[in-house]
Amino acid sequence: MDVGLPWAKASETKAPIERKPAAQRANPLPRRPLILRIGKKLRRTVDRVVEKSSLVSNGPVLDAADFPWTAMLRTHWREIRDEAMAVARNPDVVPALSRISPDHARIAPTESWRSFFLVGYGARIEPNIARCPKTMAVLDRIPGLNSGFFSILRPGTHIPRHRGVTKGLMTCHLGLVVPPGPLRMQVDGRTVGWAEGETLLFDDTWPHEVWNDTGGTRIVLLVQFARPLRQPGRALASAFLAGIRRSPFVKEAVDNIALWEESMKRVEQAAN
Repeated sequence: MDVGLPWAKASETKAPIERKPAAQRANPLPRRPLILRIGKKLRRTVDRVVEKSSLVSNGPVLDAADFPWTAMLRTHWREIRDEAMAVARNPDVVPALSRISPDHARIAPTESWRSFFLVGYGARIEPNIARCPKTMAVLDRIPGLNSGFFSILRPGTHIPRHRGVTKGLMTCHLGLVVPPGPLRMQVDGRTVGWAEGETLLFDDTWPHEVWNDTGGTRIVLLVQFARPLRQPGRALASAFLAGIRRSPFVKEAVDNIALWEESMKRVEQAAN
């Protein structure tokens, strides 16, 4: 389905950027910093404690009824969709995820998976927020918000099997543009899909994989939020997340967004 988006077509406009994305560098998969390698080892211990402390299901897919605030997303989905569509129609302002996060180049090696961040691991992206004030007003009311962004998947895109960073965070998708046809995600072997105006909640530390085999572009609002926990899991998860927010994993992504914004400003100034 062609919804009037540039990414619903085979070709796309590529905007200039001063710094090449990780996927285009001579060594696109560098050895990650020591803090990240240590964090991956600590994650197993943290996740075990978090699982025992969870106040909601530890299963791969969760019931939206356990998260009353999701009703707010479903109520305002059309307003959110309108802002997402306005952004998506201008691909120059939406970088490929691999440009933002070199770590994601391992699972998003092409320009086919794009992300427009409003909040990323607590860092607010003010130029993007200014473009989507209604969406941000809703995100600000979500308890334990960690990240919020539009996730845009071109036709024919396959995101290979991967896992999230920590069980202390959970993921909610709000369907905004869902083309008909073979569009699906598998979470721990369970196949799920999206519907416009509906929410899908899952634990992304379970292995998951996505296919868009339709002729259209899929857009969701991806919300990452803190898992409801009792002690001691709450304290441990908060400490682990604080470490992630101070890590190169997040700082590099925020810097890359800033570089992209600067590049776009120069393009706009040149055009005027």
